[in-house]
Formats: sequence, structure tokens, C-alpha cells
Amino acid sequence: MGSSSHQKNKMRSRKPLGIQLFECVRGSPISFRSCQALVLVLTFLSYASYHATRKTTSIVKSVLDPKTNLGTLHWPSHLYLQNLKGAESNNTTLSSGWAPFNAEDGTALLGEIDLAFLGVYAIGMFFAGHLGDRVDLRILLTIGMIGTGLFTAAFGAGYWFDVHNFYYFLVMQMISGLFQSSGWPSVVAVVGNWFGKSKRGLIMGIWNAHTSVGNISGSLIAAAMLKYGWCWSFAVPGIMIALVGLTVFLFLPVGPDVIGIQEDLHLKDYEKSDMDTPLLERRSSDVKEKAIGFIEAWRIPGVAPFALCLFFCKLVAYTFLYWLPFYISHTAIGGQYLSDSEAGVLSTLFDVGGVVGGILAGHISDHLDARALTAASFTFSAIPALFFYRIYGNVSLAWNIALMFVTGMLVNGPYALITTAVSADLGTHSSLNGNSRALATVTAIIDGTGSIGAAIGPLLTGYISARSWSAVFTMLMASALVAGLLLSRLVVAEVVAKMESRRTPAHAASDLPVSSMEEP
Repeated sequence: MGSSSHQKNKMRSRKPLGIQLFECVRGSPISFRSCQALVLVLTFLSYASYHATRKTTSIVKSVLDPKTNLGTLHWPSHLYLQNLKGAESNNTTLSSGWAPFNAEDGTALLGEIDLAFLGVYAIGMFFAGHLGDRVDLRILLTIGMIGTGLFTAAFGAGYWFDVHNFYYFLVMQMISGLFQSSGWPSVVAVVGNWFGKSKRGLIMGIWNAHTSVGNISGSLIAAAMLKYGWCWSFAVPGIMIALVGLTVFLFLPVGPDVIGIQEDLHLKDYEKSDMDTPLLERRSSDVKEKAIGFIEAWRIPGVAPFALCLFFCKLVAYTFLYWLPFYISHTAIGGQYLSDSEAGVLSTLFDVGGVVGGILAGHISDHLDARALTAASFTFSAIPALFFYRIYGNVSLAWNIALMFVTGMLVNGPYALITTAVSADLGTHSSLNGNSRALATVTAIIDGTGSIGAAIGPLLTGYISARSWSAVFTMLMASALVAGLLLSRLVVAEVVAKMESRRTPAHAASDLPVSSMEEP
């Protein structure tokens, strides 16, 4: 009896204040379905706001380092773009650049800032995942979001305080990257606590649209704020993510046990759909789980090849994330150049394609029950898409839009699949024996390794693009090729398992592993 009372008091102390207030006003506990909806919405908004703050740098780059002829192309059907362009032509600050980025080595300096941000982000990811399996994820996520907002705004404050010291901007981005590293392991672990294995690829593919939604909203907000000064392109997203962070602190339930419905989840398991069953079957409260070690997580079958594959996938994806608006503004499309704001708005179509690609990859992988085969197919298909975008993307605006959409779909498809459904699969691998304190660590290892590639890609682009953009695209195509080859062993295993299952009688087929990540 005393132990039960202690558990209830502990649960109550961890329950978000907003949910406690809601239940007090309502007079009854919040339902499981309502919690699922709340978790989806809050984690979606949370990571979308992370990416919105991350995207602003790519939009402002051409303003800080204006080495292009501003566009003369007007879209009569798009008054928004015309207004942005008119504002730019009347703002001398936007046309003169910002020291030290408007010097001859400005492009390289911007590349170094990207490297600093993503390098710290990648390193911090490993520690954040390790920490996420040991502390309250709601607190960790809240601190990360508020810290990100503060230092994103501090970067923009360099405009107000007339700062021209390169190391000020470098340090602001590094600290921001450290706070951002807490985001992904936290949101994946929270969603993993609430949602089951049925159609995991499709559900997480739709949920993972937060990445592209964040990129799109970040691009639009940053582009719209340019006419008031580039500082506002950082300040507004910074304020937004801090507000979402406070909402997360007040309302996010990190798991069913936090709100006291764990017993109800498993009381009549057979009556509930697979969607109601968490990814991990939690052990009895009397058994204290030990968080998985870093080396032990690397040894889980499938973690290493998918992590290395993501290294090259994110190298490609983040090169587009940080440099696509800059590339568009420096490329004559149909013989005419676009302005910085027009290029920023146009670049969002890459992320629109990414939304479609993430959902499509998730759906296909669910249908085939073959994560590696799906991811490899997308990465290999991205190679010709990258080639055609470089060669024919400047023919006309229509060609650029179509090829950018397809490229975004094929580049972001495997990236979304690996960081969501694959991470959840591996974080709940059978070798873990139901240990619920592994998901954040495994997620951090996979995405942390990918983030190292995300840091290297933009850095190399900063140097290579000064000589040739064709060389940049060659690097991206080679990266996509290596990403697909890294999954070749898993692809073969999945194909062989499929063939074996077809030759096996129906009554015995259920005993065979189909996915390459499952053990016989």
C-alpha cells in the first residue's frame, strides 16, 4: 500500500502542470487517445520549430554575402514575391552585405559557421541521447528549445549591436547547436513511448513532415523579415521556439506511466489495436531497467550500416538545406536571376518534395516490410535526379520547380525513413529484451552519426562552390551512391528473406524474419 502511494505521488510530481490543471477543470483524467493526439501535435510543433530556426541561416546567407546580381524576374501572379523584392531594393543594408561575411572569403566563413553549428550538434547528439534515457525528456526538451531560441535571437542581435566579429557569430551558432542536439532523441523517444508498431513507417513518415514544415515556415518567415533587417529573420523564429518550449513544459506527457494509465494499457491487450500498444512492452515497475550503454547500442544488428548510410544521406540533405537558396540566387534561371527573398521562397519546394518523399518511403517500407531496400532504392534514384537538376534546372522556372521537387522527394525520403521508423525499429530490437531505456540512445547514435555528415557537406560546399557548382553536385551524387552501397548487405538479406518466406508454407511463414533488422 505504501509503495503504491509512493508511486502515485511520484507520478503526480512528474505529470505536466497543464495536464493537471486540465484534469482539475474537467473533473476526470485525460484519455489515452487524447494523450496520443497531444503528443503528436506537440512533438510535431517542437521539431518543426527546431528546423525553422535552423533554416534561417541559409536564407540570410545571400544578404550577409551578396555576391550576385539581384534578380529581375517578376512573377505577376505572386504579389508576395514582388513585395519582398521591392523591399530589398529599397534597403541599402541588404545590398551592402555584413562584415566580415561580405569580404572575399565570406563564403568560406559562412561554411565554417555551418560546420561549427553542425559539428557541435553532432557531438551533442550522442550525449543528449545518453542523457535522454536517464532524465525527464520533457525537461530536457524544454531546456533545449528555450536555449535554442535564446542563442538564435542572439545571433540576430549582432545586427542591432553592430557586431562584426566573426567569433561572436561562431560562438552563438555553436551554443545554439548544443541546445538543438537535445531535440531529436527526445521527440523520437516520446513518440516511441506512445505509438505502436502497426504501420510505423507510414505514421512516422507523416509525422516526420515536421522537418520539411519547419524548413518551409523558417524560409518564409526569414524571407518575410528581411525587409525589416536580417536580425528579425533570427529573432522571430527564436521567440517562436521558446514559446513552443514553454508549451511543451506545461503539456507534454512523455509516457503513459507519467499520467497513470500504464496499467490500463496492458489490462486487456487483446482488445486493443496495435496502435494502442507502445513500441516497447514496459517491464513491471518492480524491475528496475538499466539504460543501455553506448558501445552496446552500436552492436545492435543494423545500427552501424544505417548510421553510416545516414551520414551520407544527411550530407546531401543538409547541403541543400544550407546552400540551396544561395545556389538559386547565384544561378540564372531562364536567363534571369532571382532575388534573395525569391530564391528563399522558391527553395521551399525542395522541402515540399521532402514531405511527399518521407510519407512515400514510409508507406512503401511498410508495404514491403523492407526498410533497407526502400532506403537504398531512394538513394540510388536520387543520383540521376541530382544530375538532371544541375544540368536542366536553369532552363526555365518550370523545369527548376519540377526537378527540385523530385530531387527533394528522393533525397529526403530515405533521410526521413532512417531517422524515424528505422531508428524506432532498432531502438526496440529483439536483442534488447524489451528494455524501454534504449530508444533515445539508439536514435542519438544514428542521427548523431548522420549529423557529422550534415556538418561536413555544407563545409565542403562553402569551399568547392567558390570554384565550381558542378563539382558540388558531383560530390552529392557520389555521396548518394555510397549511402546506397552501405545498405547492400541488408538489402540482400531482406530480398533473401522475402524469397524464403514465399517458398515456406503459410503456417510456418510467420516464424521467419522478413526485415533485415530482425533476428531469426
